[in-house]
Amino acid sequence: MKVTAIVLAGGKSLRLGRNKALETIQGKRLLEHVVDRLRPLAGQLLVVTSEEQLALPLPDQAKILVDIYANKGPLAGIYTGLLASKYSRSIVVGCDMPFLNTELLRFMAESSHGFDTVVPRLSQTMVEPLHAVYAKSCLDKIKTQLEHNQLEACALLSTLHIRYIEREECQRFDPQLLSFLNVNNQSDLDQATGLAVTNRD
Repeated sequence: MKVTAIVLAGGKSLRLGRNKALETIQGKRLLEHVVDRLRPLAGQLLVVTSEEQLALPLPDQAKILVDIYANKGPLAGIYTGLLASKYSRSIVVGCDMPFLNTELLRFMAESSHGFDTVVPRLSQTMVEPLHAVYAKSCLDKIKTQLEHNQLEACALLSTLHIRYIEREECQRFDPQLLSFLNVNNQSDLDQATGLAVTNRD
């Protein structure tokens, strides 16, 4: 199944205090870790960022896009990526998730037929809309939310036909659920660096 991979890299990294996409783990930028995990799945690789971060160094084969709706958060990045996608389905992830599991993402993409989105649900209160598969059928609903300044990705889910991937299904591919570790601050970066040493591919 051909999909586009959309990496969201437009955040301001306020908690870390510097551009987290460029932080390194074992000598490789976070963005490169993410793209390397996506490359086996993607017929098209898109990195969505803000105007301020347009000079972001890109891994091979990736194309950079600037948010169509500036300063509107991840939902704007999803919209920008889906609009540019040449496939009907797109995997959407953050640039700060160095332990993405390629086989879990493949399973999610293969489970997407007939749904607007496929989203991991690790508990009743913990869903992962920024580690998900979205169809182009979501575009109009996302645009409506953006134009009404309703910017929460989770709020979008209530308007979509969803296939949830439950915690147990995720753990078939990723027993420790490391896919969902994202780097927001120095403590997260230190933890990810330690995990990279003990969980080498």
